[in-house]
Amino acid sequence: MPIEKWDHVILRKICDLVNYGYTASAKSEPIGPKFLRITDIVPNRIDWSSVPHCEISEKNLGKYLLEKNDIVIARTGATTGYAKRIRTEHKAVFASYLVRIRVNPNCDSQYVGYVIESEEYKRFIQLNLGGAAQPNANAQVLTSFPISLPPLPTQRKIAAVLSAYDDLIENNTRRIKILEDMAQTLYQEWFVHFRFPGHENVAMVESPLGPIPQGWKVVRASEAIFINPKISVPRDTKKPFVPMKSAVEHSMLITEIEEKTGNSGAKFKNGDTLFARITPCLENGRTGFVQFLPNDDAVAFGSTEFIVLRSKTLNPYFVYLLAQTRDFRENAIKSMTGATGRQRVVNQCFDDYFFPNPNQDILNQFELTIASFFRKIQNLSEKNANLRQTRDLLLPKLISGEIDVSELDIGTDPKSN
Repeated sequence: MPIEKWDHVILRKICDLVNYGYTASAKSEPIGPKFLRITDIVPNRIDWSSVPHCEISEKNLGKYLLEKNDIVIARTGATTGYAKRIRTEHKAVFASYLVRIRVNPNCDSQYVGYVIESEEYKRFIQLNLGGAAQPNANAQVLTSFPISLPPLPTQRKIAAVLSAYDDLIENNTRRIKILEDMAQTLYQEWFVHFRFPGHENVAMVESPLGPIPQGWKVVRASEAIFINPKISVPRDTKKPFVPMKSAVEHSMLITEIEEKTGNSGAKFKNGDTLFARITPCLENGRTGFVQFLPNDDAVAFGSTEFIVLRSKTLNPYFVYLLAQTRDFRENAIKSMTGATGRQRVVNQCFDDYFFPNPNQDILNQFELTIASFFRKIQNLSEKNANLRQTRDLLLPKLISGEIDVSELDIGTDPKSN
């Protein structure tokens, strides 16, 4: 159908429900439902494992409980206008700085979700914020976006094309998670439980940390790891820049890398570990592994809130996996000083952390075993970036009618809305 015959309406006209979220304190303990916040919807996908909980009465639970295909939109701060459609069932409520919309059954919620998650929607909201120092938008502004509505079957076909990309991305994301879990498990087996290849033939000897394999030494982290090693980064040319938000929680991935001139902040190269020095980023495991640069001579820089860790007597993979352990992070957190809300890790903490340093033969075996895991994770991450780019290029062409899918034989789910 020609786009001239599509309906063109204001978003709120197709919403059965528009409401603000629930005011509460987030809790890390699993008490009550999940508590979805702005920070949870800004990344490419919602990581439900890192979403906190909140306490809420049964009466309010019914009012704020999210349903599959609800759309939540950030209404304040630098990310005003960021949105996510709820793709899976979770017992979750949404926070007060979010607005929830629920699309009426005459529209496909997947289609509308893709439109609202688009860059075009973000630009529209940013243009309508006014000049306030602290950006914010009320529900009236957030639902004033003009949306093009093709016939329902075409909406479903557009959603099916785009969701095919999301399915591939989700599959790759699951594979990344499996590989990261395998890497962590292997590290724990070899270097915490001391069940490395040939361990049956190695005697255990006493140490300040308890029994460790013979030939290993107890060392300070600062003896085995360079802390913020000096590196020369040119100031004037554009180069990769990694803000704190680019480090993925509980993952080695570094995504959404920017390009900037300058060289103020953390400086690093492939094989370095970026360790967050502030909370809650440190508590949430924002510890990235640098392997996105084109070669080992390339350099990059990032947020001043990263501490760069580089192997001195270990190997890059061991350093990253050690930095991701709970006791390593807790040691760093205990060292934090500064005014409330601006506390930072003190580098001295790496002098105070001791661990069993394996002999070189075991370290070499571990590097040979684990390196392929890290390469596969990076390759899958790059595939996801390409899939997102292709999907995002297709999106405006599909929702503008420039690419017509109305006559294509595409399987759709008539119950998807």
